[in-house]
Amino acid sequence: MTHFLVSEDNPDGRKLEDILVELRADILTRCTKISSDLRPEALEVMANNMAILQHVSDAIELAMDSTALLDRAFGPSQTMKGGPPRIGEG
Repeated sequence: MTHFLVSEDNPDGRKLEDILVELRADILTRCTKISSDLRPEALEVMANNMAILQHVSDAIELAMDSTALLDRAFGPSQTMKGGPPRIGEG
């Protein structure tokens, strides 16, 4: 069973890219709160956050690409309506 993502067992779950977009927004909010802190620790945390943001942005693109691929190949997902998964085992 998935905890966050849409599945047969979790029809109220969310798409991966939606979760990642929200996570990215949270990281950006946190970055703005420390953006003027010039202490070495804050600068290092900011640098780490910037790298994480790039990885999350890359993951968003991959997740969106996967969704588009599945939509083209199998049509829109029906999992939220109780339908079977488009690929893999149910």
